[in-house]
Amino acid sequence: MVRKLWQTPNIPCLKDWHSLFLNTLNDDTLLLEVRIMATKAVINFIQSVPNSNEKERFQELLPGMMKTLTDATSNSDQEDVAEYALNFFIELAENEPKFLRRQLAIVVGSFIEIAEAENVQDGMRKLAVEFLITMVKAKERAPGMMKKLPLFTNRCFAMLLQLLLDIKDEPIWHTADIMHEDAGETNNYNFGKECLSRFSVALGGKTVAPIAIEQLSAFIVAPEWEKRHAALVALYQIAEGSSKVIIKYLEHVVNMVLHSFQDHHPRVRSAAIKSIGRLSVDFHPELQEQYTNQVLPALVAAMDEFQNPRVQVEAAAAVKIFCLTGKPETLVPHLDGILKKLLVLMQNDNQMVQEAALKALGGIANLYKEHFQKHYDFLMPYLKTILVNANNKYNVLLQSTALECISFVGMAVGKEKFSDDLKQVMEVVKPLLKSQDIEFVTIIYILEAWSRFCRCMEKDFLPYMSTVMPPLVECARLKLDKILFSADTDDCREMFGDSVHFVMFGKRMISITESDLLRGKSIACGIFGLLAQTLEEDFHPWISQAASVLVPLLKFYIHKEVRSKTIRAMYPLLISAKLAVEKGTAEGGNKSYFKKLSTATLRALRDALYSEPKVELCASILRELNKCLQICGSLLNKERILRTINKIKHVLVKSSRRKGDLVKRAKSEDFDAEEAELLRGEREQEEEVFINVGNILVTFIKIFKADFLPFLDKLSSYLLPMKGKDYTAAETSTCFLIFAKLVEDCGEAALKYCYIYLPFLLDSSNDENSGVRQNALYGLRLCAEYGGSVFEPVVGEALSRINVVITHLHAHEPENEHAYNNAVSALGKICQVHQESIDSVQVHFPGNP
Repeated sequence: MVRKLWQTPNIPCLKDWHSLFLNTLNDDTLLLEVRIMATKAVINFIQSVPNSNEKERFQELLPGMMKTLTDATSNSDQEDVAEYALNFFIELAENEPKFLRRQLAIVVGSFIEIAEAENVQDGMRKLAVEFLITMVKAKERAPGMMKKLPLFTNRCFAMLLQLLLDIKDEPIWHTADIMHEDAGETNNYNFGKECLSRFSVALGGKTVAPIAIEQLSAFIVAPEWEKRHAALVALYQIAEGSSKVIIKYLEHVVNMVLHSFQDHHPRVRSAAIKSIGRLSVDFHPELQEQYTNQVLPALVAAMDEFQNPRVQVEAAAAVKIFCLTGKPETLVPHLDGILKKLLVLMQNDNQMVQEAALKALGGIANLYKEHFQKHYDFLMPYLKTILVNANNKYNVLLQSTALECISFVGMAVGKEKFSDDLKQVMEVVKPLLKSQDIEFVTIIYILEAWSRFCRCMEKDFLPYMSTVMPPLVECARLKLDKILFSADTDDCREMFGDSVHFVMFGKRMISITESDLLRGKSIACGIFGLLAQTLEEDFHPWISQAASVLVPLLKFYIHKEVRSKTIRAMYPLLISAKLAVEKGTAEGGNKSYFKKLSTATLRALRDALYSEPKVELCASILRELNKCLQICGSLLNKERILRTINKIKHVLVKSSRRKGDLVKRAKSEDFDAEEAELLRGEREQEEEVFINVGNILVTFIKIFKADFLPFLDKLSSYLLPMKGKDYTAAETSTCFLIFAKLVEDCGEAALKYCYIYLPFLLDSSNDENSGVRQNALYGLRLCAEYGGSVFEPVVGEALSRINVVITHLHAHEPENEHAYNNAVSALGKICQVHQESIDSVQVHFPGNP
């Protein structure tokens, strides 16, 4: 309503609104609910007013709004009303954080007090924390603003650390029962973990790391096991967001964690081991290069804690991660000892221990293939026994993990050794898929195993396709409908994590969480591409079916990974069809069939490109579209070329706007080094989009030659290699590559582009970036060869710039080699073609003093 009022020309005077809100908020005699509704109205008003100056008039309302919030949170009978108000402020923090800037210290201080107040209900305290995290994450709208608050980071980190202390030492946790994996973890504990990660990523390592190291160092030596445990958990939660800074403290961190391997409390030891696993990823490869001889023996020793199976579970998991992220040559001396320990754990009676050992064995097998040849004959019978015997609902995950391990071990030893065992494994899997009791997590494991079996067996996997395709198609077609219940309540969220759905799979109804359903879809989409790529022309019988499933999923906006896998599957389908037609293996397939499939594929990718919201996926679509055009672009008529160019123009326009927004963010008063790094990542994504557009245009020029020029001209304003901040070095080089292809393939029709590009080529031939110099000098060579009278007036300047490159002190350094060679080539071509225009004094031949 407020938005509509603001857009209406005959609205009451802004002063009247202001007075009404001010009087209502400051009138303590009014019902609290009335003042809260006034607060809501003000927040809506602030978000609706388009003019920042008009918004500032409402600054004096903020104290009354905060007073209303304080009154609500301090009234134990008004919890629902208080949470209602807190949510309004979270909305304001998300959409208009700059409005709070002038009174930021007061506002943030009030929310910290609510979050820290022990007499306030947990729900309100969490919402107060959520407000603070939202403010920290408001980078695009208010970058760096929160970092300037005195002691904010220190106090907020300490507050989040306190949430991790809300953990119980439940006896059942120590049994390593799969049904009680998270025993003792409270809602506050899990909320604290999540917030620490978000807090660290949002503020960045330079701000968080020094404070974190100081506070965690105090906690790690505390007498309370909860504090020591919290320090280790917090460390791995913040590591990803702060890794570039925390790595400066790596020795201190590693010593702190390894010392905790000897802690007297099993939960602390378990957290220390888990921390090493997580840090192996975040501090890769430095951790492995410097501390392998300390870490691996400690993990191997931890696998001997048979009285504490949870410690064994974490040790096996950490060994897997550490080995997968390390350099093989540094880890090989430890492998035999690790494998022997894991083989013992695999035969343990505890299911969680078995699963952890199987996962570690599988992961290590995938990386250190040659070391599994000698263990295969001993290991495979055990794996097949677990696969066959773990056949009830209580050990579904164990069976699935055994299948996963078998697939990795099979890949490690190769198809000659594995083929006979694969037949037996597939015979076990077939009835599993028909079982009424099968859980969807098992189906996911089966799909992933099949993808590895296919990579291992290559075209020898063809006999199993009749088993593979039906469930694969079903997984890809699963829809989010028929919600059994939603995880809106805390109980549901704690138990299941997300919404649960009833879906048909085969001839039975199964329940499935939303996250598993989406994961299954994305895996299935990826396998379609893998099968087509591996089986090549032999995948032809299933191409039409796969395409009918995949094309709609290019616009599956619910899940980014589904779209990503689908995008990458389109080219393998097309090349498979092309090979089948060329080799005559496609029954009923001919050139008209391939043309029809090509047309549909290109149209689907074009349409997806137009509406794709994610920049990185936009780049991916362009990349795959280019690959498809390289094998079927010649089949396009003018109308379809124009449609493609229009879609590309739309992408360039959107990219240009986003780049403009990045420039504005860089000018913010709170802009800092960490925000600059974030913007650099976003700018690199835009660069990737531009490069892939360039590659498509090069492909079109290669196919259609001069006939493509009218279409290219529609994009000309986006393709001039402007200097300064508009284009990166890679983007400028892309422009020059397009120009080079024009001159090489379009003959005299390209002369007008020589005239347009020459000033940029000359200017960039002495660019500080060697890649730009290289491409600019190659462009000059082409202009010298084909430019004729267009090039003659600039011969002198071209020679002068070429001489700068050839005579440069570092001309023969490896990074300058290509630019130097192109300069010499350009010089030679000028001397050959434009001899009459050359003053011999201007020419400096390589080797001359």
